[in-house]
Amino acid sequence: MGLVTEMEYRGRRERRRIFGRGAAWLVPLVLLAAIVLVDFRTGEQFRVVSWIILVPSIAAAICGVGATITFALLSLVTYLAVDTAFPERYRAGTADFVLLAFGGALAVIASVVRVRRERQGLHMRDIAETTRRTVLRPLPPNWAGLEHAGVYLAADVDARVGGDFYDIQPSPHGTRVLLGDVQGKGLGAVETAAALLGTFREAAYHEPDLETVADRLEVRMCRHRGHTAALGQYDGDRFATALLLGFPPDAPDVVEMINFGHDPPLAVGPHGVRPLPGGERLPIGFGDLTADLAPGGEEVPACRERLGTDETLLMVTDGVTEARDRAGEFYPLARDVARAVAADPGRAAPRRLVRRVREGVLRHTRGRLGDDTTVFAVRRLPEPEAAPAPEPASTTGRPSPS
Repeated sequence: MGLVTEMEYRGRRERRRIFGRGAAWLVPLVLLAAIVLVDFRTGEQFRVVSWIILVPSIAAAICGVGATITFALLSLVTYLAVDTAFPERYRAGTADFVLLAFGGALAVIASVVRVRRERQGLHMRDIAETTRRTVLRPLPPNWAGLEHAGVYLAADVDARVGGDFYDIQPSPHGTRVLLGDVQGKGLGAVETAAALLGTFREAAYHEPDLETVADRLEVRMCRHRGHTAALGQYDGDRFATALLLGFPPDAPDVVEMINFGHDPPLAVGPHGVRPLPGGERLPIGFGDLTADLAPGGEEVPACRERLGTDETLLMVTDGVTEARDRAGEFYPLARDVARAVAADPGRAAPRRLVRRVREGVLRHTRGRLGDDTTVFAVRRLPEPEAAPAPEPASTTGRPSPS
């Protein structure tokens, strides 16, 4: 399964919103009818026909420009019809008619401004989605010997984009996987993510050791920060947390891992859920501090862990681990996944696992994401069995040549 973006979830939500507005004209229409009915029922002593000014105002808030203009004109016609139905001494008069006309004009202007801002917001979301697709390139199914699935959900905060990223890179030294989260939001975070992904795609292919790939990522972050600073766009000591994985071709039951200050991945299988700690380094961008991590300033080597053929590696960004409900409780990722897999071991498959976490986060937060959220899962595909060698043709019973 390739990238499943927030566009799908947001698209369904936008369709529900648009379809709901398809019947929104009923609200001002019912209000108009109610005002007319109340005005006739209360008689001459209590006139409420001037309240019709609320009708175009409500239409401006929930209807389109055309509907707002229609209700503004309909309000004027209705006002004249209702007011002239009363004796002259009880009529609201010309002053209220002018007020209603002025209010209708303001309602139309407000509707035009609102619709333009909504279109601008949708355009910005489209730009953000296109930017994310540029960074998160589509992955072919069963790419590089891995069954994979991923989902990216953008937090709806001023249509800004964040720095979540992931990729799979095949190489002569095995398949490498990278998932990370750049600190901060906006185009600066996206540029940093793109720089790290570009380096990963090259280094992961050429470098035989996972540690060297990790070092190249650290160097790239430092160079990128220096470049942005030279352009006058320095925005602090930007860093990234990440998980760097390697699947050696000669060890089908082993995964190598370097953890750059990220939440450890979860190995999810029919027998339960277990975290895979180890290979821990500081986040990418803090490489100059690694001298304090190991004697002699040596880098922490990659950690090698056993991974069953039926186990899936689940990786998430902090949009999942820090997702809160209204009571402030964090989303119980491991517990939720363990319960789902215990009820149905088939949910350990990457596609179903990612869908489960996605739905769990949205349900836990009621669709109000506080941060960009990425869920990515990979599992090794079973090695194809070698075809049996053909048996030699039997010569029993055949006469020997003379």
